[in-house]
Amino acid sequence: MSGLFFHYYRSVSISPESPPRSGLILGIETSCDETAAAVVRDGSETLSNVVASQIATHSPYGGVVPELASREHMRNIVPVVRSAVQEAGITLADVDAIAVTSGPGLAGALLVGISYAKSLAWALGKPLIAVNHLEGHIHAVLLEQAALARESELDPLPLPAMALVVSGGHTHLYLVRHGKGWRYRNVGRTVDDAAGEAFDKVAKLLGLGYPGGPWIDALAPHGNAVAVPFSFSQIKSKVHRRGDPGALDPAIETFFSFSGIKTAVLRYTQVHEMSTGIEARRTALHANPAAKPADALPLCDSQTLDLIASFQRAVVDDLRRKTFRAAEQFGAASLLVSGGVAANRELRVRFTSEAAERGLPIAFPSLALSTDNAAMIAAAAYPKLTAADFAPDTLTADPSLALGIAAARAAETL
Repeated sequence: MSGLFFHYYRSVSISPESPPRSGLILGIETSCDETAAAVVRDGSETLSNVVASQIATHSPYGGVVPELASREHMRNIVPVVRSAVQEAGITLADVDAIAVTSGPGLAGALLVGISYAKSLAWALGKPLIAVNHLEGHIHAVLLEQAALARESELDPLPLPAMALVVSGGHTHLYLVRHGKGWRYRNVGRTVDDAAGEAFDKVAKLLGLGYPGGPWIDALAPHGNAVAVPFSFSQIKSKVHRRGDPGALDPAIETFFSFSGIKTAVLRYTQVHEMSTGIEARRTALHANPAAKPADALPLCDSQTLDLIASFQRAVVDDLRRKTFRAAEQFGAASLLVSGGVAANRELRVRFTSEAAERGLPIAFPSLALSTDNAAMIAAAAYPKLTAADFAPDTLTADPSLALGIAAARAAETL
């Protein structure tokens, strides 16, 4: 971008003393395989939320192919943004700012959204706001809670909240506070695979469709969830050296690991010689591109269904046990669960049941806001708009962008 662009960009910045003119933010999300745009007012009222899915593109490969994802984003971003603006009943001139996901995610996919958002902000003379994708997932819950509070005069969820962000790429725990802006303390993370990645890979291993989460979720109720005993090995801490960001401190942080259970499923299928049934199921479903989980049920014997149910129960229980333990450890007054895996029905039932037993308020996003979307990005951007926290001229994609500060370094700062 030219120096002229940057000079003009700064000249239209909104100062902290100047309230937003309309409270409208156009959000853009392209961190992985969903091209999304949304218009949200005041961080709490969703006027539009448009998502172009790439499932059909990546399904034959059983996972996201980064190069294909970038290409599809380039194809979809203009019509998706246009649709979001039209559905909101506004014009681009009406928005106060453009918000875009800057990370974490796939580098090429992120760059498509960032490049488009930068160009749009320059053309409109609007400020640009960078949003962390993980913060967006937290605000997917806060967005709908704020809307409910406004419509029914309910009290907002008490803080601090323990937020579990669990998806295909992330399994993190954050202690969420609000003072001078929102603050996030990272108190838990996966040391290998994310929970959603385990769902996808186990589904692929068993000859099911992509993404794997909905297939596992739909088939699990037909099996015996205690038929196959799975256990999670103890995560050994590394030697904790001062300044070592990779050091594990189980006394402070919570750790997840889902690589082992994938291997356990693979070994189970090998020991019980399930490969013939798996290949027959994979072939049958591949022949029907429109196949849904219900189509797989007749193709699964009782042993397969028991394995699916037991796998899901083990993953959900590990997430539940460690999340509630962290909530108790850090004195959380409420619990937020967001991300694609938050759409899992068994997870919602089991988390809600334990929260009720503990008297702990809990909130999930609607199914539409559980997976990647742009409404959550626009909602997370609103506090930044009011604080004039705009993106620097050098904004670019950060595939490994972190949120908040690690628990081991945060004990005396939060």
